[in-house]
Amino acid sequence: MTTSNTAGPEADPAVLDELTRLRDSIDNIDAAVVHMLAERFKCTQQVGRLKAEHRLPPADPGREARQIARLRALAESAKLDPAFAEKFLTFIIAEVIRHHESIADDAAGGTA
Repeated sequence: MTTSNTAGPEADPAVLDELTRLRDSIDNIDAAVVHMLAERFKCTQQVGRLKAEHRLPPADPGREARQIARLRALAESAKLDPAFAEKFLTFIIAEVIRHHESIADDAAGGTA
């Protein structure tokens, strides 16, 4: 992502410099989030293969509920909206389950 300053010509250069600094930090954080998600999905793919190998269900509603509660508590302590954190984790869990179902389907078909 590139940092662009769209303020008018009257914008204070010091403000533009601060805006650029903050946006650069945001870009770095976004990159870290993407890399952390990639690492998380590498782990969940391994979980999916293990579940498929042992014919365990792709979803684990008990674990999912515990994770959501844990993430909500973490969000609260980090001063992040717990509802947002729950929506974010719910989205990730849905994607993980989709991957686990695909892995299980492949294993059942003999392609795993």
